[in-house]
Amino acid sequence: MNHNRLIFKTSSLDEVYYLKDTVLIKFNHNRNVISNSPMNGGIHDNLKYIFNHHLSQETIDYLENHDLTDYLIEISDNLGFDYSVSTGLVTLALMKNTSIVTKKYKKIEVTAITTAGVRVNAVKAGDKASYYEENSKFHHGTINTILLINSKLDNNVLVEAFMTASEAKTVALNNLKIPSQFSNGFATGTGTDGLIIASNRDSDNRLTNANKHSKLGELIANCVIQSITIAIKKQVWITPNSQSNVLALLNRYKLDINEFYESLDEDKYGFIFRLKHDSKIQENIIITVSVLNLIDNVSDGIIEKEYAYEFSKFIINYCSGYTVKKLLLYWIDKFLK
Repeated sequence: MNHNRLIFKTSSLDEVYYLKDTVLIKFNHNRNVISNSPMNGGIHDNLKYIFNHHLSQETIDYLENHDLTDYLIEISDNLGFDYSVSTGLVTLALMKNTSIVTKKYKKIEVTAITTAGVRVNAVKAGDKASYYEENSKFHHGTINTILLINSKLDNNVLVEAFMTASEAKTVALNNLKIPSQFSNGFATGTGTDGLIIASNRDSDNRLTNANKHSKLGELIANCVIQSITIAIKKQVWITPNSQSNVLALLNRYKLDINEFYESLDEDKYGFIFRLKHDSKIQENIIITVSVLNLIDNVSDGIIEKEYAYEFSKFIINYCSGYTVKKLLLYWIDKFLK
């Protein structure tokens, strides 16, 4: 992407611009919009602009003692559009790593515009809270998605679309086995996600459902899943291939790996060298997934710990090479013994 460049145009002629630290969407039709932004959040039918903005560390420091809404208004002013008809999101992700995905079926078109980073702020719904709020407190966004729908949705359907898109985000993260940074579970999002959805009020194609049975719901979900998957790859280099590794999978159930290495009765560096190779062998990955699944089911109360422990010790005998077997035994003893 180049500075101040038109990078995409929808079939409804909405324009997407790259403005260095901001991706801006300019509407060319009447839109009704649902947004969780602090600036013009909720549902509105008079908005003309949507944006996603990258925060520098200097800006983050500034916002610790300043209001985020005021900052979003300042961005609008600096970019030359009226904040009263705008809504926007902020994130640490770089705008050059934005993903744009469009899905179509007959008269329906959905476009997802996403930035995503999950290494620091990924969390599972229900994890222990990071903070308690009585007054305003700033937190930077991480997975931000803007959905543009070419059809007309009433406000209740717009809310339904918001639900479908939110569930699809969880699917994308689970497909990549993204771990929560605050528990041993899989992440369902980050702690500060942003989502904006706009439908075309001028369209003669009025849709009354955005649930998971509907074609619109299918398009929304697949747009969100694909755009988040691409954005994560661009921003933090996590892909199905990078996750196909024993060490990456074990990272979800967090243990002090240095404590394990210190307990070895052999050369640590030689062991690590062999482990890096053995961690990519398919048989070892399959066994690791199986062991972690047993730990998950014990944690959820589905399997009794003693049976999971005995079976886990049995299946690790099929590991290729001894390094992964030794590493898995450490995890098994910690979580199942």
